[in-house]
Amino acid sequence: MSLIDGVLEALDDVVEALAAVDLEGLSPPDRFRVLQRLETARRRQVAVSHAVVGRLEQVEGCPPVPITLADVLRISPREAKRRMRDAEQVAPRRALTGEPPREAKRRMRDAEQVAPRRALTGEPLPPLLPETSKAWHDGKLDGEHLRVIQRFFRDLPDHVPAVEVERAERTLAEHAQTMRPDQLDKIAHRLALHLNPDGTFSDDDRARKRGFVWCGGQQVDGMSVGRLIATPELRALLDGWFTKFAAPGVCNPADQTPALTPSEDVAERDLRSHGQRQHDALTALVRGQLGDPKLGQHNGLPVTVIVSATLQDLQAKTGHAVTATGTLLPIPDVIRMASHAYHYLALFDGVHGQALWLGRTKRIATPDQRIMLHSKERGCTRPGCDAPGYLTEVHHVDEWAQGGLTNIDTLTLACPADHRLLDHGWKTRKLANGDTEWIPPPQLPLSAGTNTYHHPERFLSGDGEGS
Repeated sequence: MSLIDGVLEALDDVVEALAAVDLEGLSPPDRFRVLQRLETARRRQVAVSHAVVGRLEQVEGCPPVPITLADVLRISPREAKRRMRDAEQVAPRRALTGEPPREAKRRMRDAEQVAPRRALTGEPLPPLLPETSKAWHDGKLDGEHLRVIQRFFRDLPDHVPAVEVERAERTLAEHAQTMRPDQLDKIAHRLALHLNPDGTFSDDDRARKRGFVWCGGQQVDGMSVGRLIATPELRALLDGWFTKFAAPGVCNPADQTPALTPSEDVAERDLRSHGQRQHDALTALVRGQLGDPKLGQHNGLPVTVIVSATLQDLQAKTGHAVTATGTLLPIPDVIRMASHAYHYLALFDGVHGQALWLGRTKRIATPDQRIMLHSKERGCTRPGCDAPGYLTEVHHVDEWAQGGLTNIDTLTLACPADHRLLDHGWKTRKLANGDTEWIPPPQLPLSAGTNTYHHPERFLSGDGEGS
């Protein structure tokens, strides 16, 4: 480590000296040449960084590797996963002697594309994308180039012969060293059409691509954008549903009483677009399922929308409520949704409400306590964790097995992965303001703290100090 520290200190000195150089006297052509040299150097540093990332392992007591990397580097978990995927495609990694955990399997699968590999018995193996890996380590490719090549192979059907795959990888790597990423993307598209001119894909090819994700968080106006890649089966099911429930006049939220069999007059008055009608049809589909007692429970609560709001906002019909999944809901929407809901109403006034102070008479938190925790914590309380309340478990800050009480002020929320950290040296404690502080083992490169992710309003109100 002392040798590496010395090299890094020398690098810091070089960067500092370069930053102190007067660039004003350079001619315009020379400035482009300087930028070209700097870009190559930057890419090579990224390649070295990826070589380190590719060797990261799960450390006992730490969260999963992507989360730990995000916490240490102060980057988003999404960016951390992207770097790991890139790194393990272009960086060497050590041999494995046992069955790796699920996350390690995923990282191995991604890494093998560009990283020098080793078999389980230790012998070296070439990366799955050898030419891309070579150009990457030479500093000739940018992350955007790599993304184009990754996308090409992700969408390539399995029936393409291996010899054609190797030739395609070599071609893309060569063109990537002389082209911009947008130009390379056009070459990759033409190459994909050449290798699969009939557009033939198997069920496995399609299943590999299926998915639905939200594209980022909620927008400023509360709206959300999602990306759906549907299998033929799901497409057929949705089309069948839309035929009835996305027809003009059906499930129109603008109507006082939305109809399933509207009259011609009602249908003609429907000014919604085709896309808006399909959106409202999906709303009706999901709303008809959530809250149904037949669905059972999730973490001790009904499978429905659980909303936390202040009495003042409800009375004023302004502001936002927060759901157990972390979604912000305008108060008028909450009031409107209540007309369709299976009602689970609980009033807690500290005197006449439900008893929340159960002492040691019961270890499992009651549904009432879980609802109160959703309202207070909103999600996992480990610093930096963005898991919403519906994906968490109840944790006794003072361990029940050691005499802890099942009281609302000694309970908190933790997602399953973070909950398991408490078996590996992590500790929690309640601060004077009621927040939960997480304290990592001293040997880990993480610091103690509380989670402010689920409470952005505190930064505006001035209540975020110390949390």
